[in-house]
Amino acid sequence: MKPTSRAVLAVVSTGPAAGPPLPHHPAEYEIRDPGDIRELLAAWPHDAGPDGHVECMCQGHDGRVTLYEASGQSVRTVTLSRAEPLAHLLAPAAAEGIPARHRDRWAQAAPPRLRGYAGAMARGEEPSRPGVPPALVFSWLGARRAQEADAASVLAVEAPMRLLAGEPTDELAWAVRETDRGGLDGAVRFFASEAFTTRHPKRRRVPDTARDLLLRHARSHRPGELPVLERRLLRAPDDRVRRS
Repeated sequence: MKPTSRAVLAVVSTGPAAGPPLPHHPAEYEIRDPGDIRELLAAWPHDAGPDGHVECMCQGHDGRVTLYEASGQSVRTVTLSRAEPLAHLLAPAAAEGIPARHRDRWAQAAPPRLRGYAGAMARGEEPSRPGVPPALVFSWLGARRAQEADAASVLAVEAPMRLLAGEPTDELAWAVRETDRGGLDGAVRFFASEAFTTRHPKRRRVPDTARDLLLRHARSHRPGELPVLERRLLRAPDDRVRRS
């Protein structure tokens, strides 16, 4: 059995040899889908050395792919070059490549009202802002994905963050009350991020009801972000009147 045939995971480090740059593409991502792994192995270069193993000392500048077996042991590493079929398969901007499939799967899994926005970002375009409530965006940010570290991983965070960053704090606070459980996870991630914590103190005042929801969820589900929330979420008088 060839060592590469035991591979169940590929870790891709991108660089100039991976093809033209694409906005929001991660510097490193994983490939776990069995079909993607089979296609990657079919394109694996046969002239990568006597054992197919080439170590790269360029710290990812030229891009490289490392294969891992189920035990976590690495079995092969190869550098990318523009002339290799493997590089074309992994080119970020290639419509038929593996990264494009990751981005397309992510876009198709977005809530229906956000799929157009997600699709444009997945293609590297600048999308128009959709008119959706922040509570839905919180849910999108907090949704769990089957492959968290794939080539769409950066998009999965940056796309909803961009939408939330443009919302006034009072709108976000109301959305915390209206979102679902997954949305609370997304809300904690946003309120603990620089997109919120760098706002002027007057724009970090959150009514007690929303603040308590965020702190309670962080305490039980995202404790690493609790200290940031406790420091940066400032109190505001609680308005319990729901707006129409």
